[in-house]
Amino acid sequence: MLRKKLPIGIQTFAKIRQEHCYYVDKTPFVAKLGREGGYFFLSRPRRFGKSLFLDTVVEALAGNRALFAGLELEDH
Repeated sequence: MLRKKLPIGIQTFAKIRQEHCYYVDKTPFVAKLGREGGYFFLSRPRRFGKSLFLDTVVEALAGNRALFAGLELEDH
């Protein structure tokens, strides 16, 4: 069995998915943002994935369906 590599230092959703790195699926939160709309304040400690989450939102809004294969957001 091939092991996936850890995405240490990788800040973009596309690169993580294209290089087949480990990724914890946060796309249900992207779908929730789309359904509920409004303003949101992302308050998290440093190095907690804020930039990666925002990059995931950008890719979702850009309609890059291939990146979301196998994830929750694939069908939404």
